[in-house]
Amino acid sequence: MPQQRVMPMPADANIHGDVFGGWIMAQVDIAGSLPATRRANGRVATIAVNSFLFKQPVFVGDLLSFYADIVKVGNTSITVNVEVYAERNRLSTEIVKVTEATLAYVATDANRKPRQLPPL
Repeated sequence: MPQQRVMPMPADANIHGDVFGGWIMAQVDIAGSLPATRRANGRVATIAVNSFLFKQPVFVGDLLSFYADIVKVGNTSITVNVEVYAERNRLSTEIVKVTEATLAYVATDANRKPRQLPPL
């Protein structure tokens, strides 16, 4: 399910215009947390990055689309797959998959302690 779209700017890249992997990881974490927060009906915290693969470089000016889907639900945890696609050179609309990741989130209470997920 689409979660967010963002365009990296020059401050998000090195001197050659390649976007920092850490910047992409932060955006993936935000995108993954959105369905997890909805399922948890409240606060979640990232507890693991189970996999993270950079398939293609990302450049300043690419329009990135983040798709995130819940793949597993436990008692307190939610596992989410995130896929990132870059729309390059928007005049020719080349779209390439640039990143895929699997992250785990835990539902937390007001004291930031794990809590049971609510029933569906």
